[in-house]
Parts: sequence; structure tokens; C-alpha cells
Amino acid sequence: MKPASALFCDQVQPQVLGIHPYIPGKPVSELQRELGLESITKLASNENPLGASPNVITAIQNELVDIARYPDGSAYALKQQLAEFLNIADTQLAIGNGSNEVLELVSRVFAGPGDEIIYSQYAFAVYPISAQVVGATGVEVPAVNWGHDLNAMLAAITTKTKLIYIANPNNPTGTFFTKEQWQHFIDAVPSHIIVVLDEAYLEYAQSFLDKALYFNGVDYVEKYKNLLVSRTFSKAYGLASLRIGYMVGNEETVQYLNQMREPFNVNHYAQVAAQNALQDQAFVEQVVQLNQAGMRQLVNVFDELDIAYISSIGNFICIDLGEKVLEYNQKLLEEGVIVRPIANYGMPQYLRISIGTQVENQYFIDALKKVLQAN
Repeated sequence: MKPASALFCDQVQPQVLGIHPYIPGKPVSELQRELGLESITKLASNENPLGASPNVITAIQNELVDIARYPDGSAYALKQQLAEFLNIADTQLAIGNGSNEVLELVSRVFAGPGDEIIYSQYAFAVYPISAQVVGATGVEVPAVNWGHDLNAMLAAITTKTKLIYIANPNNPTGTFFTKEQWQHFIDAVPSHIIVVLDEAYLEYAQSFLDKALYFNGVDYVEKYKNLLVSRTFSKAYGLASLRIGYMVGNEETVQYLNQMREPFNVNHYAQVAAQNALQDQAFVEQVVQLNQAGMRQLVNVFDELDIAYISSIGNFICIDLGEKVLEYNQKLLEEGVIVRPIANYGMPQYLRISIGTQVENQYFIDALKKVLQAN
């Protein structure tokens, strides 16, 4: 994608020109500037409507005196705490500036021009972008029922395959694959191919499903040396603005990621926040219960209005509003509701709705009914 003025286009690495940057949800401040609205509900970026644990806020405030100091570049204290929480060794952890950073680091470390990176249709936009950044060939495998077709992904493996990205549950569709499907998949992947299992929404997923269906990816890291599992503090823990996530794997693969990551990539306050967030699992449970109630609140209305949706086990849900979806989205913005059009995911008729508080959800419901009735 060339800019209007292309003086240096010939000097840019060719893979960079083809990258379409990640499009985030519209910020509240932007909508306020555009329309002058005072009351706005944002349900666009899968953020935690309860924010962070009060313990986190207090801990950060207590640390402000050290704002002039560099953070611990190794994130030692956080890694110790995470290792105990996950029952792994601290050498199995790479801490990132959001899980986004560690997801992309895997491509930088393990793939390059001439290699292939496999991911699913309707999956997180960072996967194809990561392939493009390193000049690898992205291989998008058609989805089944809006989710990963693991058998088709296995069939897509060639001698050029270096890396496979999968997400459970998937973003933006909220679909999932079962423990049995996962076991078949990971057993069948050749041991030299790196598999990245993205579990950004694990806490929500576990609350929706029986343990016989769902699984914890970290439990498989010891047996499968080619497996890397990414997690984030942005969702259930409510630390999105601080940008902190992590990757779990065997000591060797994680060592390569740590060699590649930037020094001081995670700031001090993010590390302090993550430590205190981990200690407040009661808050996480409160978040999860709110999400379950919010999902029921929205689904009941979608059923009432006969709006098609994709069943989700995340903290978001996609609804099909047909050919008028962009018109409806604009009308929702004018009502002070920010949701997420997902045409960039190949789903042009859908909006993705993040689950908010009961009040926020109702604000959206009232606006949606008003918009639909006007059309």
C-alpha cells in the first residue's frame, strides 16, 4: 500500500508495502470530537467493563515515586509469580508488551522469506500481519462454522511450513475447538513445526464450558516441545492500557524469544499491575460472572429480534445485520454506541459486540432497537 507521496517506496522492504495495519476500535474521545456526544458506550474492543482490580490501582499509585527508573528488563518478580501460578519454571516464560508483541516475535524468530505460516480464516488479524512482516507466505485455511478447521489446517502443512497460529476461543467469532479435537491436532503436527496457541480469552471460555470439552494449553507444553501458548492481562484482568502479555513454552523456544524482544519492553507499572492482578482471582471471577450474565442479556434480545449471531464463549459476540450493516453502525455511533464492524476479517455483514455492564448492554440494546425500527 503506497502513500500519496512515494519518494522512498523503492527503498522499503517489499513485504512492508503489502501490509494493511491493524484497525483498532474507535476511541471514545474520537467519537466525542466527531459528534460532540457526552454519553457514549464503547463495546468495540473486548475490554473489561469493570476495569482493573482496585488492588492494582492502589499498587500502581504506590509505585509512582519510581517513575524515573527503568523497569526490570527481565520482569523477574512477575515471572516468579507467574511460574508459581501456572506451575511451570520461570525459564519457560517470555513477557511481552501485550500478547500482540510475543505473537509477532514468534514469526520474527522462526520464519522468514520462503517459509509458510498457517492460520485460519476469520482469525486474529495479527497472524497474517506477522507473516507479512517477516516476508513469509501466509496460508489462510478456510474456516468451518466460523471456526478453525483443524483437519484442514493439518492438510495445509507442507515442507515449507514453519509455524501455525491457532486461537481458542477465536477472535472475532468466539468459536472454539474441543479438548478431543485439540489432542488429535497437536499429536498430528510434525514436531519441528512451531504451534502457537492463543488463549487471550481463556478465563471467559472456561466459565462457559465443561472441563471435559475445554482445556488449558499450558498443561501440554511439557510434552509438546513445539508448542507455545500466549496469554494476556488485557481482557479478564482489565490491564489493556498497560499492554502486558506473556508466552509459555519449553525453555529453548522461550530463550529465542527473549533474545529477540526489545530491552525494557514491558514498563514497570504494567509489571506491578500484573503481579497484583494475579493475586486477586476473586476479582477475575466477578468479571467472568458479569460476562456470563451480559452474554445472556444480549442473546435473549437477539433471539427476540430474530437477529442471527455466532454463538460465542468469549467476552464478545458477532451479529449479522445484512447489507445495511454499515448504515446501522453509523446510526449506532450517532446514538453514542461504539461497536466493531469486521469487514476487514472477511465478515462484511457482521458487527462484533463486546459484553459490557448490565447498564452498558442495555444502552446498546435500546439504541439497536431504535436504529432497527427507523429502518
